[in-house]
Amino acid sequence: MSLIVQKYGGSSVSDAEALKRVAARIVATRNAGNDVVVAISAMGDTTDDLVDLAHAVCDNPPDREMDILLTAGERISMALLTMAIQAHGVSARGFTGPMAGVITTSHHGRARIIDVSPGRIEKALAEGEVAIVAGFQGLSHDSQDITTLGRGGSDTTAVALAAALHADVCEIYTDVDGVYTADPRIVSCARKLERIEYEEMLELAASGAKILMPRCVEYARRYHVPIHVRSSFSDKDGTWIMGESDQGEAMEEPIIAGVAHDRSQAKITVVGIPDVPGTAARLFETVAAADVSIDMIVQNVSAHGTGVTDISFTLPATDGVKARAAIEAERDSIGYEEIKYDDTIGKLSLIGAGMRTHSGVSAKFFGALRDAGINIEMISTSDIRISVVTRVDQLDAAVRAVHTAFDLDTDEDEAVVYGGTGR
Repeated sequence: MSLIVQKYGGSSVSDAEALKRVAARIVATRNAGNDVVVAISAMGDTTDDLVDLAHAVCDNPPDREMDILLTAGERISMALLTMAIQAHGVSARGFTGPMAGVITTSHHGRARIIDVSPGRIEKALAEGEVAIVAGFQGLSHDSQDITTLGRGGSDTTAVALAAALHADVCEIYTDVDGVYTADPRIVSCARKLERIEYEEMLELAASGAKILMPRCVEYARRYHVPIHVRSSFSDKDGTWIMGESDQGEAMEEPIIAGVAHDRSQAKITVVGIPDVPGTAARLFETVAAADVSIDMIVQNVSAHGTGVTDISFTLPATDGVKARAAIEAERDSIGYEEIKYDDTIGKLSLIGAGMRTHSGVSAKFFGALRDAGINIEMISTSDIRISVVTRVDQLDAAVRAVHTAFDLDTDEDEAVVYGGTGR
């Protein structure tokens, strides 16, 4: 008997019929002789609807009450899915995140899991029940308040449960058949990957691939939890995500795993900043104090005799207003001349562990962008990733050009996004 943790996203449980279809899949897994734990997201667009409702009654909803409100979506789907499974004659029990023992930090809206005490889940499994857990939520270890885990929180809940329960696999069910070499909504000839290493998947996720969130992959890598990404709308085998040592007989890996893109970033340029030691530190300490994460950073060489330079960096567009306000409040201490904000950028990333041992990847990458007429504004690299910033209206063309240049296109059936979201 295997212990399987499954996670179903919002598009997979969008309505009553979808819930019944998911229930049937869970029952089939249980009847095959497996213990099953399920982490469930809110139905369809429930979370977005709750956010809109909160802003309709309050211009600036308090973070604590927002967490209480938003966790309602997962509780609804958890209770309904439990009922649907019981309608099949299979015993099932529903749990909120706190009931399942998910303990978090106290940072509302973006809490991190610090422990999982799955005693009640283990008891339910021992009694032959399917355990259904509301994802995206936990209980603060110090304030004892309800918290939410931010984007991809249900994925992280599933992996954390799998780690705590020593599950054989964590199955992430979504509305595509697996992890593709590019977003199938943009590249219809994208190729489905049979397997991918944690490191490559983490770079893809951090670079904008929405199939999984980075925190989920980080957690899986840390605790060696194999992830199997599959579609809840088909029976096709999906994509396995695991460590190199877990993949059995060694095989020659492809040079490139995939191409990712991100439209959700913005760029801030601080113009005329003194080119002296400590100035950059003051700038980024100011941004960090505003709780804003930074991605790419570029500093220009100061012009001869001026003693000033420009620093540009990218950040989530949702944090743009907060970051600008924080920097403007420290203008005198930083000593810059002007701040510019640009939310019409897009980030394109090429990811592959084979970059470490193959030459010419950068030349082919930049050559493909040149031939497609794509202008580059910023460049960032790691040993398995090359990222560039370009205009957002050129991003789709850039993705297709790079995907084709690295022979990632497939002549097989086009990828299908069953639910329309890619999640």
